[in-house]
Amino acid sequence: MSSHSAPESVEFRSDMTVELVKSAASDSDVVWAARVSTKGEASLDDVDSDAERARGLINYLMRDRHGTPFEHTSITYFVSAPIFVFREFMRHRIASYNEESGRYRELRPVFYRPDPQRHLVQQGKPGAYEFVAGTAEQYDTTHAQITEACQAAAAAYHNMLAAGVAREVARVVLPVATYSSMYVTMNARALMNFLSLRTKREDSHFPSYPQREIEMVAEQMETLWAELMPITYAAFNSNGRVSP
Repeated sequence: MSSHSAPESVEFRSDMTVELVKSAASDSDVVWAARVSTKGEASLDDVDSDAERARGLINYLMRDRHGTPFEHTSITYFVSAPIFVFREFMRHRIASYNEESGRYRELRPVFYRPDPQRHLVQQGKPGAYEFVAGTAEQYDTTHAQITEACQAAAAAYHNMLAAGVAREVARVVLPVATYSSMYVTMNARALMNFLSLRTKREDSHFPSYPQREIEMVAEQMETLWAELMPITYAAFNSNGRVSP
C-alpha cells in the first residue's frame, strides 16, 4: 500500500509571489568596498554620512561600469512560480538556487493559467516583437486546454503514486505549468544584470523582450531591492538600467 496523501483538488493561479528572506545589502556596502582602493583598512571606518558624496560615488561607479563594489552585498528571495519560469531563471549563472524537489516530496496540484490580462499573440520578429491581446475565442481556448491538460496530468500523477510508483518517476507527467518554489540569492550587481534582461522598460539603454511571467517575478524583486539600496537603485535607472 502506498502512504501518499489523498489527491488534492486541482488549483489554478495566475500570480507570482516573491518574499525577501534576508539581506546584507545597503548603499554603504558599495561605498566602503569602493574606497578600499584608496584608503585600505581605513575604508571600514568610512561609512559616509554625506549622502551627496555617496550618491556621487555610486553614480560614478555605475556610469563608468566599475562593478565589483556592488558584489559585496547579498539578497535572498523566496519565489513561488511555475516551473517554466524557473527554467528561465537558471539561464542566469550569477545566482545561487535551491528549489523544492519532486523526488523527495509530493508536489501539490497547483498550476499556472494566465488571466485575461495576459497578452496571447506575438507580433514581429525575434528580437523586435511585441505581444498583443488575443481574441475572446483564443483566451477561451487557452483557458480550456490548460485546464484539461493539467487536470489530466494531476490525475495521472496521483494514479501512479497510488500504485506505489516513486515520486521521481510519477512527476514526469506533470507540466511546466506546475508551481514550484525556490530560494534565490544574488548580489546587487547580478540582480541588476537580471533586471536589465527580465524587465521591459522604455528608459533602458538596451531593449529587452522578457516573457511576461518572469517579468512579473522580476518586478517584485526590483521593488524589494529598491527599498534596500535606494541610491544604487536610482543610479541604475539614471544610467539606462545597465549592470556595471
